[in-house]
Amino acid sequence: MSDTAPAMKPKAARWTHQWKELYEEVINSGLCTGCAGCVIACPHDVIGYKHEPGQYKPFHLEEELGLDDCGHGQKGCTSCTRSCPRFRSWEPEAEVHLHGRERKPDEMAGIYKDLLLVRASDDFVYETGQDGGLVSAIVIWCLENGIVDGALTSFLEGGDEGWKAIPGLATNRDEVLRGAGSRYTYSANTLAYDEAMDKGLKSLAHVGMSCQTSIGPVMWHRRVGKVSRPFKLIIGLLCSKSFDDGLFQDLFEVKYGLRREDIRKMNIKGVFQVWMKNGDYHEINLKECHAWTREGCLHCPDFAAEHADISTGGIGDASDWTLTIIRTELGRQIMIKMLEEGVIEAKPGDSDPGAIALMNRLAQKSRERWPDWATSDARVGLPTKK
Repeated sequence: MSDTAPAMKPKAARWTHQWKELYEEVINSGLCTGCAGCVIACPHDVIGYKHEPGQYKPFHLEEELGLDDCGHGQKGCTSCTRSCPRFRSWEPEAEVHLHGRERKPDEMAGIYKDLLLVRASDDFVYETGQDGGLVSAIVIWCLENGIVDGALTSFLEGGDEGWKAIPGLATNRDEVLRGAGSRYTYSANTLAYDEAMDKGLKSLAHVGMSCQTSIGPVMWHRRVGKVSRPFKLIIGLLCSKSFDDGLFQDLFEVKYGLRREDIRKMNIKGVFQVWMKNGDYHEINLKECHAWTREGCLHCPDFAAEHADISTGGIGDASDWTLTIIRTELGRQIMIKMLEEGVIEAKPGDSDPGAIALMNRLAQKSRERWPDWATSDARVGLPTKK
């Protein structure tokens, strides 16, 4: 027997970071993506948010300490920084929580188990959804099989007559299909959380752009409290950027005469594709849209929704199939069951090597946006600058 007692594992440093640090390091610095994780996590309801052009980011509601400090934070409340997926070492924390290890340099699109091309088998879901209707099919199946009892997603303000994306709660097939399709303007779907809690829902799917997929894992890792418990399934949407709502009026309508209320469907495949209700089809050069890039996207390093259970995106040659990145065991089991029941059909991801190459290329391009002065984790694997 050794005379030396085993070394005690050092205690993790006590988490003391509050709104003041969040404001300085994330919001005021330009790292904030507007995911609204801090908004729903705040137990004192003192963080506001507006879905308006030029905004889409949190702000403090109490005036006595100004925009950059919080009286509750001074007293020890740390919920906002614990829930922020851009605060300090957010990426390795989410990876360790989900996968038990950090991303390797050659895993530019994040850690995953399987790559597939998938589409919905149901004709109506296939036609109503985007790029094969996979996301709608997953959410509907999970609702009908008791995996979740609600999904945080997005709807269109004003129904079919509008194209402004707003947070929405879907609890059945019809509501899921109401939210089907891509918007390309931002919706902090997280903000539908309060409605879900008001309805007594216990188990939620969160469908969101890549920046939103890290909210759940970061909350779980940092033990933010009860607000994180209802998140059960994260479905991520591959995303290189979203646009300010002014894109519709200032570019589409003024220059091209395309009124948002006349638009039936949109997609991005190298160009901005727009289908009108009267059957017309238009293409707009993406370079023309850059001026309307949302501020929260300028530094976002996550194209591939790397902290979701299942990440999806309509990239590559097969426009009616969704490139599907299965990242967790939960995601894998859901896909296996859906395939067994014939709800979806799939083929190997490498049947479209161009889609995989594009995913990795866009993932690297997004990581290159992450600034050198921020924590270096998101830049792991990038070529060294000469």
